Amino acid sequence: MTDPANLYAHIAAAAEQAGNKPLIVEGDTVRLRYDALDAETARWANALTDLGGQPGDRIVVQVGKSIENVLLYLASLRLGLVYVPLNTAYTAAELDYFIADAEPVIIVCDPAAEGSVAGIAGDAKLVTLDATGSGSLAERVSQASTEAAPIASRAADDLAAILYTSGTTGVSKGAMLSHDNLASNARVLLDYWHWQSDDVLIHALPIYHVHGLFVALHLALLGGSTIRFHKAFDADAIIADLPQSTVLMGVPTFYVRLADHPGVTRDASSAMRLFISGSAPLLESTFTEFEAKTGQPILERYGMTEAGMITSNPYEGNRVPGTVGFALPGVSARVADELGNEVERGTPGVLEITGPNLFQGYWKKADKTAEEMRDDGYFITGDIATMDAEGRVAIVGRAKDLIIAGGLNIYPKEIELAIDAIDGVRESAVIGVPHPDLGEAVVGIVVRETETIDESAISAVLENRLARFKQPRKILFADALPRNAMGKVQKAKLRDDHSELFAST
Repeated sequence: MTDPANLYAHIAAAAEQAGNKPLIVEGDTVRLRYDALDAETARWANALTDLGGQPGDRIVVQVGKSIENVLLYLASLRLGLVYVPLNTAYTAAELDYFIADAEPVIIVCDPAAEGSVAGIAGDAKLVTLDATGSGSLAERVSQASTEAAPIASRAADDLAAILYTSGTTGVSKGAMLSHDNLASNARVLLDYWHWQSDDVLIHALPIYHVHGLFVALHLALLGGSTIRFHKAFDADAIIADLPQSTVLMGVPTFYVRLADHPGVTRDASSAMRLFISGSAPLLESTFTEFEAKTGQPILERYGMTEAGMITSNPYEGNRVPGTVGFALPGVSARVADELGNEVERGTPGVLEITGPNLFQGYWKKADKTAEEMRDDGYFITGDIATMDAEGRVAIVGRAKDLIIAGGLNIYPKEIELAIDAIDGVRESAVIGVPHPDLGEAVVGIVVRETETIDESAISAVLENRLARFKQPRKILFADALPRNAMGKVQKAKLRDDHSELFAST
C-alpha cells in the first residue's frame, strides 16, 4: 500500500499510468521507461537500506548529473531519506561545513573526490556513484535485492530534502523542504503551465538546486512526460532536440546563447509550446530578441530555495518582460516596508510570501528562521519588488547584495571573507556587474597592504577555497573603498563605476 503523503507515491502512480512510455532519452537512446521506474528505484532503495539508511536520515549527494543521480534521488524519496544535494563545484573545505551541519548517515560523491571527502566524512558511510568500483553505490545496486521496497510512511510535513542557500554572513543555511512543500508546488505548476501528458521536456539544468531537481523533474515525472536528458547545456544539442520536444526550462544564460545562435528560428522551434526562464532576472532585450527569432515569448517566473516557485507570468495572456508575473494559486504575496506593512501598489518594498510551498525553516537554525518570518506567517524574501494594481510582480533589486551569475546565487560576504584572509590584503568589496552571458559576473575590489600582491596571486588562493562559480571573474585594485557618512561601503557606487567592465566581452 502506498503512502499518499510521500511524494514518491505520486510519482509512482503517474509512472503506472504512463506505462511503457519513454521516461528518459539521451541522444537517440531510450535510457529508462516509466514501467521500469518502480523496479529500478526499489533496487536503489534496497542498496541504501543496506548502507543503513532509514526514514528521516540525511543523505548528502555531490555527484555529476546522470540518470543514476536521478534514480538515487527518487530512491531516497521512496525510502524516506532527507536528500541533501550539493553543487559539484564546492571544494572540500566548503563540503566540510555541509557534512558537519547536515550530519548525514550516507554520503555519495564522485570517484575523483573520494580521497578528499573520506577525511571529512566522519561516521557517515561514504560511497561513490561509479559503476566499476567494488564499493560503489552502482555496484551495490547491481547486487541489491530485486524485491519491491516499500514506500516509506511520511507525514505531509516530514522532510524530503534540505537545500543549502548562501547566507549574508558567509554561513550557508539548510532550507528544510517537506514532501507537501514539493508536491503542492508541483501540482500548482502542472495546472498553471497547462502541462500535458504528451509533453517532452528538454532537461539541461543541473540537478542540485530547485530549478532542475524539483521544478523540471517533478513536473515531467508527475505529468508522465518524456525527458530529453542533457548532462549540460550545449546550444547545438538543444537545437537538435527542439523539433521533437515541447518544453524547455532554462536560466537566462540559455536564452542569451540560443538567441545568438543561427539555428534558432521559427521553423526550428515550431513544435515547442513553452520556453520557461528562471533562477535569475531575464533582460528585456533577451526576451525581445528571442521572441523575434522564434515567435514565442519566454515565460519568466520567480522562485527561491525556501519556497520553490512563487510567481509566474501567465500561460495565457500577456507575458510582460521585466516582470515575473502573479503569485501562484495558493501563494499569498505582498510588498512591504521594513516593519512588514504593505506599501502602496507600484512602490518598491521587500517581497514577502506565504503558502503551502513555504519551507519548514532552516536546519538547526531556529534563530535565523525567526529572523526571516513575520508573526503572521509571511516569509521575508529579501528581494526588492513592486506590485501593480493587478498584482503583477516585478523584481527591481535585491537586498543584502545578492549576486546571481548564470542562475546561481552568490553572496559577496563569503567571498570577501576569503579575500580578506589573504596576506597582503587590507580589505575588499565584492559586487556583481552586468555580464552579457552570465547576467552578472563576480568582481572583487581590493585595497592592498602591499603592492606585491596581484590579481593572479589572489585568484590562486581563492581557487582552493571557493567553488569556481564564486571566484571573481576580475580582481580590481583601489587605494580605498568608497564609504558613506556612516562608514558603510557604497557598493551601489562601485557597481555604477564598473558597470561597463564586461560590455565588450
